[in-house]
Amino acid sequence: MITPQTPLTEISKIQEKYYKKLEKLELETVEDLLRHFPVRYDDLSEISTIKQLREGSTQTIVVTVEKITSKSIPGRKLHLTNGTFSDATGTVKAVWFNQRFIENSLTVGKEIRMSGKVKKDKYGLFLSSPDIERAARIPTSTGRIVPVYHETAGLSSKWIRWQIQSILATNITFEDVLTQEILTQEALPDLHSAFTNIHFPTTEQSATNAQRRFAYEDLFILQVYALTSRARYASGNAYSIPFKKKLITDFVKDLPFVLTDAQRKASFQILKDLEKEKPMNRLLNGDVGAGKTIVAMIAALETAKSGKQVAILAPTEVLAKQHFASFLTLLESYEIEIGLLTSTYKTYGTCHTLAQETSRPQILEKIKNGKIKMIIGTHALIQEDVTFDALALVIVDEQQRFGVAQRSTLIDGARSKDKEKNAPHFLTMTATPIPRTFALALFGDLSVSLLDEKPAQRKPIKTAIVTPNKQNQIYNFITDEITAGKQVYVILPLVEESKQLTNVKAATEESKRLQKDIFPKCTVGLLHGKMKAAQKESIMQKFKENKIHVLVSTSVVEVGVDVPNATVMIIENAERFGLSQLHQFRGRVGRSNLQSYCFLFTKNKNNQRLQALEKHTDGFRLAEIDLTLRGPGEFIGKRQSGLPDGAMKNIANIELVTKTREAARITLTKDQGLINNKTLKEALRKFKTKVHME
Repeated sequence: MITPQTPLTEISKIQEKYYKKLEKLELETVEDLLRHFPVRYDDLSEISTIKQLREGSTQTIVVTVEKITSKSIPGRKLHLTNGTFSDATGTVKAVWFNQRFIENSLTVGKEIRMSGKVKKDKYGLFLSSPDIERAARIPTSTGRIVPVYHETAGLSSKWIRWQIQSILATNITFEDVLTQEILTQEALPDLHSAFTNIHFPTTEQSATNAQRRFAYEDLFILQVYALTSRARYASGNAYSIPFKKKLITDFVKDLPFVLTDAQRKASFQILKDLEKEKPMNRLLNGDVGAGKTIVAMIAALETAKSGKQVAILAPTEVLAKQHFASFLTLLESYEIEIGLLTSTYKTYGTCHTLAQETSRPQILEKIKNGKIKMIIGTHALIQEDVTFDALALVIVDEQQRFGVAQRSTLIDGARSKDKEKNAPHFLTMTATPIPRTFALALFGDLSVSLLDEKPAQRKPIKTAIVTPNKQNQIYNFITDEITAGKQVYVILPLVEESKQLTNVKAATEESKRLQKDIFPKCTVGLLHGKMKAAQKESIMQKFKENKIHVLVSTSVVEVGVDVPNATVMIIENAERFGLSQLHQFRGRVGRSNLQSYCFLFTKNKNNQRLQALEKHTDGFRLAEIDLTLRGPGEFIGKRQSGLPDGAMKNIANIELVTKTREAARITLTKDQGLINNKTLKEALRKFKTKVHME
């Protein structure tokens, strides 16, 4: 008996030659295959006559086989199969290329159903490589709304359709994660009906209903995951860090700039969370240049002055080193020892003692005995040999760069010497503005603080779309900027020239061209992801020190460092980047009170994303536009999130997100440990192995 868990290798109709191909699509069980949903549908349900065929259309006809011939063309590795077919209104020909089985599939005098593209040559209309089925059989690939799937070599949509149809024709039963109460309340089809209608819909509406059901299911599991994750984390104990009003007030008063209202509000939310004996789990969601580092520093200062430790994780050495320098500078009035631990740097110091290089064992000992109160680092900080004395706060910059396993390693390290077994408070930060609906669905286990204001002294970055005929004017303007001591970023989508993307400039070649032809009196540097970490570090350091005037880079500069002197950003082939990514690039300039500029080089001045960037500077507004233009999957990167398709496509649907969240809350209230819902518990286990949102 076939069940959803039956391996596809045990299905008699699937031959061994298909096993590797199925693995390539990550299809191992019957349920995997059934959840391999169509990417689109072709409506071939309307039956036409031969007389009604029209050039350029895809149509279905029911005809009688009149004649079949085939021949191979020597030297061209081409095999042609030709057929002549008739109905009451006339005759028509069809041709197939390299499909030798067609001749054996057709018998003269038999009635068949045929769906395909209608083309025309000097002899008249013909069908090009149409799908065929016996007219008497239940439609699978012709004469119906036909599903089209993501394929791989040797595994066609036709083959997938046939296998799914065979499985659904058995007495297979399904355990549903959604209760009958939810199905009835939301008017959703049961699982068997949903699988049938998503693969073989009889109407467009039946497909839509099935899609909605699976979207609801995916979002429901996501919300259960988020709520259980939050409850599990909140069940632990944390150090209570008392709010020291005078300490924070004096620190803020002495800053060389004025905090925005958004920074003040976010700081207060975080400080109040730190007072609690349950672990904080908060996302600091900020726009580019909105000043999230100073908010993190306020939380770190209060924690360190309470005698506890803070760990700050950065995705790159360059950013970790920048944070280290900022903390040393702005905390110069406080006796706090600060450490920097990366694969390259092992440094510590306070403002009263110059930062000094040391060995990894020495700095680890200072962390273990609690002398270093603030430790800033990269992945080098998430190692088994790192043990803290009393880690009370973890701040993760660009949190999507660190996975759940790494976070768990840090928590384990925090608890290993802590007799109280306290979990650290967590503050995760991102400079990618996330729409509110997105934050609700994606980070349901987090509290969210928004930084949606820019510092008052920052001038809006002037942004313009530049077509090829105006590029020389921009180069002349940039030359004047460089002469005045300013610096320039040039962003390109590729490292090296591509044979496929012949119209896309590559960083390597473009850096040579700019050095030779455009800026011969300047120093042009090159930065890309294929370089070793030490090379990238060296290039960025030279750029920070103004030893490089023009930095040509691929997207590795997206999450970067502050170079206040960089005032110009050129983005080549700008249409090839997403809107949120373009906004991130633009945020590399405008890091001081100097007027900055962003030029979008493109041949297509009517591109909606580029026009939006030219018009808006608010990252949250641009994120909403990006969500609308490209969809959620492109917005955050499906591969990075691990989210299932149904959740991904509907994550911006606030009504569906709200409904599934409430259903998840009620489910967990009734059965917190999911003891009576083993199906949902198993679905949750599978979900955890795929997703990495924390």
